Amino acid sequence: MARHVFLTGPPGVGKTTLIQKASEVLKSSGIPVDGFYTEEVRKEGRRIGFDVVTLSGLRSPLSRVGLEPPLGKRECRVGQYVVDVTSFEQLALPVLRSASSSSGSGHGVCVIDEIGKMELFSQPFIQIVRQILSTPGTVVLGTIPLPKGKPLSLVEEIRNRDDIKVFTVTKENRNHLLQDIVIYVQRSRK
Repeated sequence: MARHVFLTGPPGVGKTTLIQKASEVLKSSGIPVDGFYTEEVRKEGRRIGFDVVTLSGLRSPLSRVGLEPPLGKRECRVGQYVVDVTSFEQLALPVLRSASSSSGSGHGVCVIDEIGKMELFSQPFIQIVRQILSTPGTVVLGTIPLPKGKPLSLVEEIRNRDDIKVFTVTKENRNHLLQDIVIYVQRSRK
């Protein structure tokens, strides 16, 4: 049986909502859960970027439309969004290190939403994701994008691991997947 659970599906289908609900159910059943999710940021009804939000409620910018990259830093851009790699790393990396060390004892779940183009500008993020996936006793509940365009090497690496269960989220099945995801994660911890 696979140990890690990943959700995939088109943007806006409900992957993050499922991750948040699954995290709450797992927490309420006494399982330690830590990590982060990404959330749209809107202004006057228009999406202007994304924030990274820890499960404890800390928030930091991941990307913004029209953001200027810091002086001397290369611009990391996905479409119209400029990625704030430093801000992302300052919030996400400590949470992932903490989640991996506490779940390394085989008791917790590490939430990583998402492993996508924006997050993959961070080399330390790539390294810690690989480390967490290889740590005995750790269970990752995460999201990865559907394959589109040029393959993302870490995403393909994850897809090809034999210890991964991937659920494809669709508008038709998203309201029925929560229980399956929670049960799978609970079984993975045994």
